[in-house]
Amino acid sequence: MNAACSRTKLDQSPTELSYANQKRSQWRESPAQTIAYAPKEETIFLSGGMTLLQDRLVESALRSHGIRYDALPNPDFASFQTGKAFGNKGQCNPTYFTVGNLVKYLQKLHEEQGLSKEEIVRTYACVTMGGCGPCRFGMYITEYKKALRDAGFDGFRITSFEHDKGIFQGEAIEEALIDFTPAFFITLIKAVIIGDILNILGYQMRPYETERGSTDATLRQCRDLISEAFLSKHSLLRAMWRCRGILEKVALDRLQIKPKVMVMGEFWAAMTEGDGNYNLHRFLEAEGAECIPQPIINRLMLSIWEAEYRQRSSQDLPDQKARSIDFSGAKSRALAKLAKHAVKLHFGLYAKAIGLHNYDMPDIDKLASYSSAYYTLECDGGEGHLEVAHLIESVKENLAHLVISVKPFGCMPSSGISDGIQSLVTNRYPQANFLAVETSGEGAANFYSRVQMVLFKAKQSAKEECKALPLPDTIPPRINRYLYQPRNQKTGTAAKLLYSIRRPFPSSLMI
Repeated sequence: MNAACSRTKLDQSPTELSYANQKRSQWRESPAQTIAYAPKEETIFLSGGMTLLQDRLVESALRSHGIRYDALPNPDFASFQTGKAFGNKGQCNPTYFTVGNLVKYLQKLHEEQGLSKEEIVRTYACVTMGGCGPCRFGMYITEYKKALRDAGFDGFRITSFEHDKGIFQGEAIEEALIDFTPAFFITLIKAVIIGDILNILGYQMRPYETERGSTDATLRQCRDLISEAFLSKHSLLRAMWRCRGILEKVALDRLQIKPKVMVMGEFWAAMTEGDGNYNLHRFLEAEGAECIPQPIINRLMLSIWEAEYRQRSSQDLPDQKARSIDFSGAKSRALAKLAKHAVKLHFGLYAKAIGLHNYDMPDIDKLASYSSAYYTLECDGGEGHLEVAHLIESVKENLAHLVISVKPFGCMPSSGISDGIQSLVTNRYPQANFLAVETSGEGAANFYSRVQMVLFKAKQSAKEECKALPLPDTIPPRINRYLYQPRNQKTGTAAKLLYSIRRPFPSSLMI
């Protein structure tokens, strides 16, 4: 991908962009002609944009509800090019990647499967996330429709749910293509939770595998097993327990000294696993690091916290109209708390079943207390106060040797935090190793160079942490089992394991 990004140039000739010479006219979202759409029972829904594993789990989860749903392929650099060709200029690259990925997929249906554009528009629809936030959350659907119209798919249906309302979507959606019921969102959230758990375990195990690719192979087996449980409506807990036996077969050497790197930042850029962030997670692993990803469930917990915070902040306002928020009244507050506890309960049950013991759901109240001196909690643009809080948390609780905040070029909420507020945080916490880095969708050399510079410091910190720790004459077998996850004040995996058994550390391991 690196070489492709460096060499490939976008062809913007009129022959490629047939709409370029069209006469200018006022934008209208409604299609020029009336379209006889397929009923929702016959409609094929498309979506994607989460991690590769979660997209497949969500596909199975929604199909178990009788929804004809296909997960889109992972956005690649060709998706970015397509998005730039058909989208508005000056958009952030998550918009180019995701919008371009949909257009590219529809073009493939037309060119390779022989479906007419009219048939595609009539039969297919896309599900995405909406909201009132900045950037792509504010105008996302319009960007989709503009690009689809210019690509020849005028009238293609886009349906959305609000990113900050969870299962509380209300009655505002008229003639929804999908019934956004609580059952729909509960199933969706279960798939996301299980995907997060598998991803967390994958990132903990992959850097220490003795046979390259063995972790990914077992994760695919687990994915298929859980997908079958969704489709057949069998016990997900039992499926997670069976995955424990599959993962235990991966041979690990966990006394390798590797720095831990927390990846955070703008939601999509930090979460995606592909060209959208220059394959950052795999690059870090190839450079000898262990990644700490930000689970998607963190975004849901932040949304619930924001709703509760707005409720508390406005409950004493004299003007009743000023109380128009996501959750109103005692009943809604109780439902919000119930949703939060239900998410934590399911996460805990699934994590214990598969053997993830050393990971706790984020305490958003605690994180808010960390960042309240630096960031106005009423401001909920982007990832809110979490970016500030995660950096402080990584220092106070020894979570990582390096924290990387990744965001699209020009991302206002995230860049304002990383380039502004975080400079004050690092001034007050000089021991923090922090890097804010942007992605533009093309040209990875500078990106990788900056990451490598701070990663060198992280590697030195990981080695220093292990240098004086004891090591026994023989290594207990439990050390290399992923199920052995000791908790202590050390940061690196090797340091945690060694600290839990306490014997002299040989210089032969200091590589």
